[in-house]
Amino acid sequence: MVDRDQDWDCHLRTLSNSARDSNSGNDPASDPNILQSVKRLYELCKAENSEDLVARVYPQFNKIFQRSVSSLSQSGTSNGLLLLAILQFFIDFGEMVLHDADPSLKTFFRSCLSREFADPIVAEAVLEFLNVNRNKFLTSFPTLLPQFFPLLLKLIAWNGEKLEKLFLQIFPALISPGSFLPLFPSLMDFPVLVVALERVERSSGSLVGNSIASIQKSKAPEMLLALMDEAYTGSTIGDEGGGSESEDSNTIDVADPLFLDLLKDENDGLSERHWNSPGMTAVINTALSSAQSDRLKQILNMTPRILDVYFFVALREVNNSLICALIPLLMSRNSILFPDKDFSYKVRKRLLEFMLAAFQRSPAFIALLKKPIIDRLGEAYENPAKTELALQLCWAIGEHGGGGRSHSDAARELFESLELLLYENLLSSRLGLRQDSGDNASGESFRKSSQSRLLCFVITAIAKLATYHRDLLPRARVSLGKVARSRTSDSRVWTRAHDYLGVLSDPGISLSILGPSKPASEDAHNPGTVDWSQGRTKMVAHIPFYILCKQEGPPFHDLSFSDILPRR
Repeated sequence: MVDRDQDWDCHLRTLSNSARDSNSGNDPASDPNILQSVKRLYELCKAENSEDLVARVYPQFNKIFQRSVSSLSQSGTSNGLLLLAILQFFIDFGEMVLHDADPSLKTFFRSCLSREFADPIVAEAVLEFLNVNRNKFLTSFPTLLPQFFPLLLKLIAWNGEKLEKLFLQIFPALISPGSFLPLFPSLMDFPVLVVALERVERSSGSLVGNSIASIQKSKAPEMLLALMDEAYTGSTIGDEGGGSESEDSNTIDVADPLFLDLLKDENDGLSERHWNSPGMTAVINTALSSAQSDRLKQILNMTPRILDVYFFVALREVNNSLICALIPLLMSRNSILFPDKDFSYKVRKRLLEFMLAAFQRSPAFIALLKKPIIDRLGEAYENPAKTELALQLCWAIGEHGGGGRSHSDAARELFESLELLLYENLLSSRLGLRQDSGDNASGESFRKSSQSRLLCFVITAIAKLATYHRDLLPRARVSLGKVARSRTSDSRVWTRAHDYLGVLSDPGISLSILGPSKPASEDAHNPGTVDWSQGRTKMVAHIPFYILCKQEGPPFHDLSFSDILPRR
């Protein structure tokens, strides 16, 4: 007990003396003994759990916290570890001393972490601090991490894979109703964020100890001009011989809004990012014109894994209204990704899988989002990414009946869009897809394969919609009849249309094969199964013809059991 009291008094004197010391009074972090004393006093308070001890140490901790924050702009040492140790005391013992930790936490993020996120030691300590207090953040400060998610994204973007595990543990806490939608474009633009941060470092020096907000105010016009100059002329802002145009450009008052949005520290809502803006074009061209840095390579690998967690949380915890609002954003970003082949493939795969999972969970989304869906179907010719999105949308429309039986008006509009897409493909001999390959034969083969695949998806969706909504059946027969008679170069297309015509002629078979994957009511049996109570009249005639897939020719219905049962 005596040793404990002596230890206690020694550390308290260290803190008291620091306030009178001219060297550490203005910058407590400059004295490493202060950090050790803070940690030791916290451990003693934790072990004793005495209100008297907590009350004695609290004033000293609070003074050191305030002095550290006020000295950040002039400090030459890192204050992050010291402030985190004091914040841990505020969180654990705030109720005893009536101290609300929320303002202190916000002050730390705005004043300290915004300057020291690039310090690997501070970054790791921050993530460990957040993980240790994760439950308290979720219950006592539920809006804090969602508010500062841009700053935490900068932290992980700069420090890379070595902190990925710690970041993924706390990442779900960044997702809230207010941050769910703004978080999506930030994740999609992770690689661009890295490029922008690296550019800031090259233009203004080390990011450690410097607030990007102050850099933006003083250096943003020059940085944007440098990016644009390098992208379009190959020179830099420091090159000699600049003409009057460069001088005029120097009069830009603020930076490109996109550039400022990428480097912000706090969530200020969903903002539209224009990838065709001069700033974004300059950033992308700069990244493509040079070898990828290790930091950029790491974030290209990490982003798909972070998206996995984002979509997992979305499907489990986010309400339908937010998911429905996310899908149009997802569709618009499907073809607008950082131009790295492997990165684009992995991210696009996850976007489409999540979209289909969302439609599976709530088929009514298809009816609610008919306008953006129709717009995406109209863009199926522009590039392979948009073609693939159109294919998946066609599948979802057919699989879920355009939103279900209760959305007949929306289903009719979607059906008309599918008809238009079908007729355009029948009349056109090319999709207009841009190919990077210089081999004409290879490009022509890819074009034909893409067109055939698109036609197969479209006619399947038309047949499925007509099965859901019987009022569309006459129009579906006309559309499929035109395809069946067209005899396109790919026999799979017109053969499938011919088969669907035969299926649609019998409601029982079409419902079993093309109907919903789930029964319309709990009492109904699953599609594709036999209702044995009606076996005397329908058992033979309604056996799906795909059982006879090895028999050639159009489907026929005068079947006998010998056709489908193996002979002994």
